[in-house]
Amino acid sequence: QVQLVESGGGLVQAGGSLRLSCAASGSIFSINVMGWYRQARGNERDLVATITNGGSTNYADSVKGRFTISRDNAKNTVYLQMNSLKPEDTAVYYCNADLRQKYIRGDYWGQGTQVTVSS
Repeated sequence: QVQLVESGGGLVQAGGSLRLSCAASGSIFSINVMGWYRQARGNERDLVATITNGGSTNYADSVKGRFTISRDNAKNTVYLQMNSLKPEDTAVYYCNADLRQKYIRGDYWGQGTQVTVSS
């Protein structure tokens, strides 16, 4: 059984910062890509940022220069540092991991954490 548990969401004023964390646990052999996605009310779930196990990163244009994704491979944890937050960043943020168990490779999601940015 694999679990992804997110933390760090909350309410912040525009211009502020938040740091999200997501820890993967369970019978994990290896993790390839970890990432963050977000879903605003009434919208589809969109990519925010991803990071490979080698440290290569990819960002949505809307967050480039403001958000930084990082990971600790030893802890199976991915982070999202969010600076200069805007009201349009308000969404539920979901952690994602492309990981391999002993015989299975799969795509796993966390339960989501709410980020609300007030103007």
